[in-house]
Amino acid sequence: MVNPFIKEAKEKMKKSLEKIEEELKKMRTGKASPALLEEIKVDYYGVPTPVNQLATVSVAEERTLVIKPWDKSLLPAIEKAIIASDLGLTPMNDGNVIRLVFPSPTTEQREKWVKKAKEIVEEGKIAIRNIRRDILKKIKEEQKNGSISEDDAKRLENEVQKVTDEFIEKLDEVFELKRKEIMEF
Repeated sequence: MVNPFIKEAKEKMKKSLEKIEEELKKMRTGKASPALLEEIKVDYYGVPTPVNQLATVSVAEERTLVIKPWDKSLLPAIEKAIIASDLGLTPMNDGNVIRLVFPSPTTEQREKWVKKAKEIVEEGKIAIRNIRRDILKKIKEEQKNGSISEDDAKRLENEVQKVTDEFIEKLDEVFELKRKEIMEF
């Protein structure tokens, strides 16, 4: 049976890992990815609505996204939202679809993106270490209350450390994959 402390640590650390993976998916890498448009909202009858809820977003080529709205009258609004975003791309509207061409990033841009990815992963590591600290604090409290013995507390602390190390390692792997993706030419 898995100890409730270990279970809680794993669940919370898994959520942190997933959050970091999601954040990294939204990062620009020089390749076209529909995930980049998830944060872009279009004013749809007074309601800010994500582009992917108003249109089909697909990758036409490695560096081109095609946005095909279900309602063609939304083309100008989608175009305006993309221009206003921090993507730094110029949409091409042909009256039926919007094409977003991602230019080949410079080495300098790629290095900036790697640095940003590293910062995001470091935030994840901090979150995981904070989870470890909170769980260890709970174990100490249980030991003080006499609910668990000193030996059990030590064993649990070691297990929590192992779980922490596993998740830190997973974050390093996620970063390395993202770094390779960004630096790919």
